[in-house]
Amino acid sequence: MSDDGPEISKSEYEALHDFRHALRCFLRFSEQAARAAGLTPQQHQLLLAVKGQRGRDWASVSDLAESLQIRHHAAVGLVDRCERVGLVARSPDPNDRRQVRVTLTGKGEAILARLSTRNQRELRTLRAGLKAPFLEEGDRDV
Repeated sequence: MSDDGPEISKSEYEALHDFRHALRCFLRFSEQAARAAGLTPQQHQLLLAVKGQRGRDWASVSDLAESLQIRHHAAVGLVDRCERVGLVARSPDPNDRRQVRVTLTGKGEAILARLSTRNQRELRTLRAGLKAPFLEEGDRDV
């Protein structure tokens, strides 16, 4: 054991590499599919962030900023751009007049469904590389 924690074995380095490689391959695939569908990767991520909210079919701009790990004003700009091309719609939150709910339009739903189906297929092909045995062992901090 070193001063920084447990030593990492060669097989763990290989697993980390395989995992990061699979992630990068998936991200590249997903970004290319978004562009082919006429979206930017950020627009695709926003659609998924709206649809993926637990227990509801809408998101606040603050939810989207957190989900996408961007600043609030950047999320507002992204919502503006998505709204202009008919992917999302805004409506007032009935419980908090300061908030706005962002929902997907029919067009946004259809594009997201197509992209998500393709992404699921790609994830199945990358499944082996995305399995991270170093995360399953429990106590090791890698």
